[in-house]
Amino acid sequence: MSVGIRRVGSHALLVEADGLEQVLALRGALEADRPRGVRELVAAARTLLVTYDPAVTAHPAVAAAVAEHAAALGPAGQPVPGTPALAEPGGERIVTLAVRYDGEDLSHVAESTGLGVGEVIARHTAPLYTVAFAGFAPGFGYLTGTDPLLRLPRRSEPRTAVPAGSVAVAGGFTGVYPRSSPGGWQLLGTTDAVLWNERRDPPALLVPGNHVRFVPEEPG
Repeated sequence: MSVGIRRVGSHALLVEADGLEQVLALRGALEADRPRGVRELVAAARTLLVTYDPAVTAHPAVAAAVAEHAAALGPAGQPVPGTPALAEPGGERIVTLAVRYDGEDLSHVAESTGLGVGEVIARHTAPLYTVAFAGFAPGFGYLTGTDPLLRLPRRSEPRTAVPAGSVAVAGGFTGVYPRSSPGGWQLLGTTDAVLWNERRDPPALLVPGNHVRFVPEEPG
């Protein structure tokens, strides 16, 4: 897997990959066999930020370790044949979110995809999602695994206020708004789960690398 590596400040480097699949594969490899002194692995759609302790290691050593792990992965992020397999990273957990499928865009999504509302809900609740990376707002996770038929573009006119707890899709991702904010994603439903709580450890409910399952909330 070909990547670009450049220094960021005095204790970090930025890895540039071809896409999210490659970023997640490299993050998984580095988590499973973490180089000495590496502190955090922060993924985005096409980049991976690697921070390290400068008292323990230095940029050349970390860059070399990252390049070595990348070289052991093929173009699609799969191990190159003949390369010893790394241990699977542990500690993942599944977060189950109960959702009321009452979103303002649910009918529009059904119409746009040619599906019935019930099938939209069934297709949205079927996958086991992965929190690929966080961004936009504290507690907002970009979830991969969305059914291909539900990978719709953002609304042409974003809303000025999206309610907290809104479950939405856009551009191949599923997300849950942790607080009321402007937004242009297609709203499918709402959850009462608290996505961000500064008194919790960690504060974010949806932590990168963990998994998420949506279940329809039974009518009260």
